[in-house]
Amino acid sequence: MEGIVHIEFLKQSTTINSERYMSTLRALKGRLRRVRQDKVKDVVIQHDNARPHTSRQTQCTLQQLELPTIPHPPYSPDLAPSDFFLFPLLKKHLKGNHYETDAEVEADVRSWCRSQTPEFFADGMRKLVPRWRLCIERDGDYVEK
Repeated sequence: MEGIVHIEFLKQSTTINSERYMSTLRALKGRLRRVRQDKVKDVVIQHDNARPHTSRQTQCTLQQLELPTIPHPPYSPDLAPSDFFLFPLLKKHLKGNHYETDAEVEADVRSWCRSQTPEFFADGMRKLVPRWRLCIERDGDYVEK
């Protein structure tokens, strides 16, 4: 677990659709080849069941790019490390800061992400395992009730 490989920002009022997500996956694969050549085969995608992630086109793109995925229970954002670990800590960092431009926000986010240690990201993944167990014990029910 070495940290974030690829970051993209959307323009305000833009939403993710299958085309945008597939473009992101292609960019991610290219970046992996450039910066983590020795680990490209070890990458597994974990995403939720949002329509852009599950569309036929996206599934074909994942196969073409040889990016395997971890199965994800429906309606379980509580099992995404970005939702229960990364984003809350990033939001805490950003809270109270004032930015003049989107570029300033993006620069701060990139800087914060780069400043996190491999141990930080490994900790987020370690916290996933007990959540999986709890989800199984609750027959797939939402973990954070």
